[in-house]
Amino acid sequence: MNTIEAILLTAHLFATATMVGLIWFVQVVHYPLFAAVGAEGFAAYEESHQRLTSFVVGPLMATEGVTALWLAIAPPTGVSRVWALVGVAVLGVIHASTVFLQVPQHAALAHGFDPLRHRRLVRTNWIRAIGWSSRGVIAAAIVIQMLTR
Repeated sequence: MNTIEAILLTAHLFATATMVGLIWFVQVVHYPLFAAVGAEGFAAYEESHQRLTSFVVGPLMATEGVTALWLAIAPPTGVSRVWALVGVAVLGVIHASTVFLQVPQHAALAHGFDPLRHRRLVRTNWIRAIGWSSRGVIAAAIVIQMLTR
């Protein structure tokens, strides 16, 4: 493994592992607490949530996406292309879930708290929680492959 591969592999594992921890915090703590914000200030809260969350997850998701594609297109010697392709497929499911399931719920919640939209947000977010957990296992397996070759 050369230095560039080591940096990219480390960035991939870091971004993925960070997203695993973050999504579980969001699923178990953050999203459920939306119900406690109160109707009066909820729209402003949701707007702030969306804006501030983007600063945290944007760079992580970009790093994860670029490095996952790199692993699938040009895997280093010793890295299973199958693991890399499965990882990209799971990431595709996560991003599709974000765009088609979570973003519409957040858009609706930006107009004010709606218990139905909130329940849908929490319920559909399980797709991302399970997906990123799977990605964490895949990213770790890829690193283990590299360390044991």
